[in-house]
Amino acid sequence: MTPIGNRRAFLKNTILSFVTATFRSRLLRALETDFVFEPERDLIPAPQNPERWVTYRTELIQNRQQNRERLNYKDDYYRNPAYHWSARNYNCCFVMMCDDTFYDRKSGHYTLDAYLDRGERDFGGYDSIVLWHAYPRIGVDNRNQFDFYRDIPGGIQGLRRLVEDAQKRGVRVFLDYNPWDMGTRRENGSAASDGSDIATLPVAQKVYSRGDVRALEAMVKALNADGIFLDTMPWAPPELRPSLDAVRPGIVFEGEVALPLEHVVDHHGSWAQGRTFFASKVPGVLRNKWFERRHMMHLVDRWNFDHSAELHTAWMNGTGMMVWENVFGTWMGWSPRDQSLLKSMVRIQRHFVELFTGEKWTPLVPTLQPGVYASLWESNGQRLWTLVNQNQEPVKGDLLAIEPGMGQHYFDLVAGRRIHPETLGKTTLACEILPRGIGCFLASTSIDSKFAEFLKRQAEARGAASADKTSPLTETVLVPAPKAPAKSSLPNGMVEIPAATLDVTFEIQGRECGFYEGSRAKDKTFNINRDQTVKFTRHVVFPRFAVDVTPVTNEEYLAFLSSSKYAPRHSESFLKHWTVGRPPVGKERHPVVYVDLEDARAYARWAGKRLPTEEEWQYAAQGSDGRKWPWGADFEAGRCNDVQSGGTTAVDAFPTGRSPFGCLDLCGNVWQWTESERSDGRTRFAMIRGGGWFNAKGSLWYVSGGPKPVNYSAKMLLMWPGLDRCATVGFRCVAELS
Repeated sequence: MTPIGNRRAFLKNTILSFVTATFRSRLLRALETDFVFEPERDLIPAPQNPERWVTYRTELIQNRQQNRERLNYKDDYYRNPAYHWSARNYNCCFVMMCDDTFYDRKSGHYTLDAYLDRGERDFGGYDSIVLWHAYPRIGVDNRNQFDFYRDIPGGIQGLRRLVEDAQKRGVRVFLDYNPWDMGTRRENGSAASDGSDIATLPVAQKVYSRGDVRALEAMVKALNADGIFLDTMPWAPPELRPSLDAVRPGIVFEGEVALPLEHVVDHHGSWAQGRTFFASKVPGVLRNKWFERRHMMHLVDRWNFDHSAELHTAWMNGTGMMVWENVFGTWMGWSPRDQSLLKSMVRIQRHFVELFTGEKWTPLVPTLQPGVYASLWESNGQRLWTLVNQNQEPVKGDLLAIEPGMGQHYFDLVAGRRIHPETLGKTTLACEILPRGIGCFLASTSIDSKFAEFLKRQAEARGAASADKTSPLTETVLVPAPKAPAKSSLPNGMVEIPAATLDVTFEIQGRECGFYEGSRAKDKTFNINRDQTVKFTRHVVFPRFAVDVTPVTNEEYLAFLSSSKYAPRHSESFLKHWTVGRPPVGKERHPVVYVDLEDARAYARWAGKRLPTEEEWQYAAQGSDGRKWPWGADFEAGRCNDVQSGGTTAVDAFPTGRSPFGCLDLCGNVWQWTESERSDGRTRFAMIRGGGWFNAKGSLWYVSGGPKPVNYSAKMLLMWPGLDRCATVGFRCVAELS
């Protein structure tokens, strides 16, 4: 640099120092002067006053050392090469296996490659996926969480191939474990829990039966899975670690609830979920990541459209993100901006994994711009700064003033280019960071061909970066009810429902799967509170029609099979309760079950009928006076199958349970399909009515069973026949009258 250049740089740095000092002085006056260091928090808050950051870092270092001594911490599990993949597991995707882009029901095959290709395009590629299977479907019948994996398309063998295909692409696979599932069929053959033995236990102890541990061990072994996602849990059952170590080393635990330091020793991952992890203006430090740099944390806020706060915390802490768009059937799509941020992040994190898992991490190094924060990562002569712009406007120009390094080259890693900063006393690093965006600088003495290729890819990606923070929504489409030939007279076994014009009000219990919409749009009703219901009212003009007095029975379905020779394309679980092609002896007049929506439609077509719409079903059950139960305003025992039977009953077993039009068996015996299939392109679902004899106890996450009021509607996610056929779901038909 020429002498003139030196003088210019000196003047520039002097002005910057004065501006920065002035800004800090004003900040000190504006902010509180008291700050309490809180190392027990899952995210250790940082002081807003920059003058406290040096002390804050000293306290972090001291606290880490004290905790390691207190716990007599040993890092054997982290040094074991079998577990090293977890420290590189930056980008994890939560996969709803019923997602139409993951499983193609028409071809009957998983579409894993297309799903992972989209992950590459939109999110920079996944390092792992969580195969989510049971909730919010579980509880409709007695199947437990492990049965849901067994009943997935292809069964255990097909799922094993799916896992292997993912692993061939370098993607690790987590299975899901739901410790709260104790009210369905038990693996060891014992009775399901009634909930009384676990209702008062803290979440960390509502963990398992001995059969669960054995089942998890067998499932991991059968599928060759890489890890277990511990739903609702902070840590795994104590027996599970040695049990899975005996299967093979390298199986990682990752819990949903914040993990105490005591369990970091053998839990290589944990979620950082909820606003407490990223609500502060000044980015805090993730306690577990600070304690063990190789511990992987995934930031997640499932119900937020704006993920920039999570991304900022992850970037400042050198840790990962959970990509979760299909939230139990509710669409929460990521904006192009957030996708761009994540793609840039994970490419840098993977390339410099040794820096992000190393010991030389300095949180909150000083910056030259208000609202811009930075962390420093160092190893083997390399220095890397991760920066976040908390402002709603872009920042441009000088951002860092650093000590120069002998023979070092400087790079803007987000833009994928080499930079040539001015140096006099200190080196000033400059770039532009988009609103709520990220930046990254590298100082290094070595440049190789691999790094050059990395820069090229970053530069290409930078050109496709987006500032669009609009979250894409989906449109839910109702499949039209099929037409059936109108009947000139009332068919046998049916009653006439007179024409009417009514306001029909449905009630749906608040659940995470949402209601009739596919997207959680801000202008649509959405409630996940299980203690509340949401009402939907539709103005309906009913022509006269006929409805079956009872649900279709086993003997009626047998007559259909004998006449039509119907055989479903996928036979898994079809009429599972029958023996040698015939109904169980003595249950000929019980409602047919283990039929999916298509099996029910096939019968209706054969009979010259169709399935009822939700509105038709409710009108037939409720009449025109808005009653809650078929017989009146209040529930009365003895008018329906009220779960004391332990199974189905004959469709005419409760004659006093008639509706105003004379229909029987409308609640408590079996749930009933309605012609209500909808899809938003990611999730298919249908509404079922009436409630069934089975009622899983012990957890609010189950589908609520037992008899249901006639205005109660339950959303059932659809995937494929082997899952959709249930022990508690049947149907009745309607016919149009001329």
